Order: sequence, then structure tokens, then C-alpha cells
Amino acid sequence: MQPAFINGGWIRRIYQSDRAEFAAHLIRLDAESRHDRFAMAVSDAYLESYVADFFAAPGDVAYGWFVDGVLRGAGELRQAHDTATDERTAEGAFSVERDFRRGGVGEALMSRIVRAARNRRDTSLCLLCLAENRAMQGLAKKFSAELTFGRDQITGRLVARHLSAASLWNEWADDARGLVGTLVTAHHPHAAVTPKRAQ
Repeated sequence: MQPAFINGGWIRRIYQSDRAEFAAHLIRLDAESRHDRFAMAVSDAYLESYVADFFAAPGDVAYGWFVDGVLRGAGELRQAHDTATDERTAEGAFSVERDFRRGGVGEALMSRIVRAARNRRDTSLCLLCLAENRAMQGLAKKFSAELTFGRDQITGRLVARHLSAASLWNEWADDARGLVGTLVTAHHPHAAVTPKRAQ
């Protein structure tokens, strides 16, 4: 029972037990990637604090892309509440280490974040997207069937659809596969063989 295999790595949910790995991934991001992700220059200490706060927030969820057991990319969904409109809103953010980009990883992470937002009945999904971040803007455009964007392409409104049992089941099944794979690997490090990364 394994999580989804994408371009040489496994995608699964990031758990509290992955806290050190999550922080290490963010710390490995180069200065430009950190700025794209957080819209400012951030220190290693800031990133460690950010990860600690992430797991303390109820309702937040993250998915990671693991290559040979190392977290190389992450998609995050953070919950919020718009008191002005009384709507459930969320913020999505993504990070992939520079040497591991391309190959559909961002799109695969984005699909899980959109699904997670829909399953939590969020109506808007805010994407942290600087004007110069063309990669993020291009990723957002690929989800025009799921989201409608304003001219700034920063905030997307989830296209109205009925919440389906299939969507909830698919998220649960993905999470279950990822958790089982994590437990098996933790107790039997050589039980899960990771295929070589695609060239």
C-alpha cells in the first residue's frame, strides 16, 4: 500500500512526525525560492518557528513530495475565516527545491490542495503569488476549471460544486496509503523500494 508516485517521488500527507523533515526542506530553499514562498526574506530560525506553528493550527493540511525518503516539495493549505463575509477561506502555498522542479510535481500538489479545500467547504483559495512568480501563475491557470481568478491571479474562488462522497473518500484513501507507507518504512526501512527519479 503506497502513496502516489510522481516523477520519481512519493506524494503523501505531511504529519507531525515529519516536522523536522518539513523544516529541513524549507531551510534548503535558496534565497529566491524563500522569497517566492513567503514574499520576504526569511531566516532559518523563522522557518523552524513557522513549521512549529503550522502543526499547532487546527484544520491546516500539507502534502509532501518525497524523493528517496527526503522531502523535496510541499503544498500547504491553511484555514482562515473571513469575518466580513462569514465565508470559509484558505491560503495555498507551494515550495519545490530548485534542483527538483518540473515534471508535474507542482500540479500534483496543487490538485491535492484544491481537493482538500473543497472537502473542507472553503469558498475561496488565496494563492501567495508575487507578480514575478511566473511559475506559480502558470500553475494557477492549469486549474481554471476548479478556480476562477481575478486579474491579479492571487485569489481564486472555488467553482461551485456539490461536495461529493467520492472526493472525501479519495482524500481519506490517499491519506491512509501515505500513513501506512510511512509506518512501514519507519519500522522496516528497506521494505519500501523507491524507483529511480525520472530523467
